[in-house]
Amino acid sequence: MAETMTPLRKTALNAVHRAAKSKMVDFGGWDMPVDCCGLIAEHLAVRTAVGVFDVSHMGDIQLRGPGSLAAAQHLCMNDASKLAVGQAHYSAMLYPNGTFVDDVVVHKLSDNDYLIVINAGTREKDVQWVRQTIGHMPGVHVNDFSDYYTQLAIQGPRAAETLQKLTSTDLSAIKNYWFTWGQVCGLHNVMIARTGYTGEDGFEIYIPSDEPTSARVWGEVLEAGAEFGILACGLGARNTLRLEAGMALYGHEISDTINVLEAGLGRYAKLDKPEFVGREALLKVQAEGGPGRKLVGLEMIERGIGRDGYTVFSVEGMRLGEITSGSPSPFLKKNIAMAYVPVEYTALDTEVAVEIRGQMVKAKVVPLPFYKRAKKSA
Repeated sequence: MAETMTPLRKTALNAVHRAAKSKMVDFGGWDMPVDCCGLIAEHLAVRTAVGVFDVSHMGDIQLRGPGSLAAAQHLCMNDASKLAVGQAHYSAMLYPNGTFVDDVVVHKLSDNDYLIVINAGTREKDVQWVRQTIGHMPGVHVNDFSDYYTQLAIQGPRAAETLQKLTSTDLSAIKNYWFTWGQVCGLHNVMIARTGYTGEDGFEIYIPSDEPTSARVWGEVLEAGAEFGILACGLGARNTLRLEAGMALYGHEISDTINVLEAGLGRYAKLDKPEFVGREALLKVQAEGGPGRKLVGLEMIERGIGRDGYTVFSVEGMRLGEITSGSPSPFLKKNIAMAYVPVEYTALDTEVAVEIRGQMVKAKVVPLPFYKRAKKSA
């Protein structure tokens, strides 16, 4: 009997991407554009001006009710009690051994209402984990609203000017990792968040997921940004942008085999909270002297590109680990990568070797992130 393949899921903008002849790929079971106008052009547009991404494949889980804060605190490693209404923060859901279910962004909609934005490739697993972990807790309703919204990310130094043309909401009043509700493109009660995954300033907007509305807003964003050279961007540029910014990607820098302290994300794990899933395991790692390996940034010294999965060796030839993400950097004009290596090889400027097509190519340990945007002068 022939095996039937599960059809790829489509966002409301799928027809728009195909009509624009974007190169489409399977990403976590979704039919998504890997590039729309060319990866390098898209990457540079976001670094120097503005780009727009369809990130509707991301998931949205809402916790609502008087027990929602307690549920968020048990479920996620950051301290949601510190959030004000209209504020968001980076966090993660962990397994009891301190490894990652997924990294997430938690938004406080009200005292009894939290929105957790999850990754696309782990969506079904995440929803199941949330229901399993907090579904029994009193006073909280868990809802998966992932398919209710089209999520657009408008990113880059001209992102605010672009989006401001489409809303009466004063975007300058929204601080980084805060959000509000406003009218966008004539749509009421649109969530406007100053968040993103590119290392640049930018916004993510949540609009109704029907195809006509999504296509209209996508077109209006492109029109509003035309004077700044806006480009529609795909997953390829999103990946190189987040790599330059040293941001983790599930299945690469973080996974169910990597713990928070190894990943260098311990600052988001609030171990002084009374309790959350994974806390005891992280305390145990700390008590035993810390992790034996850590994530580092690598810059190739010799000619060669360290790609995902390539093996990293000491200069003496001992296997240290492997590259989790690696690529040429379109903006920095260097070949960069992230990799897990033993802690004794994590000092800056430590030389290592990456095996590329059977050849040992030298690299050195450099600080993360590779790229950090300049702060605006007052």
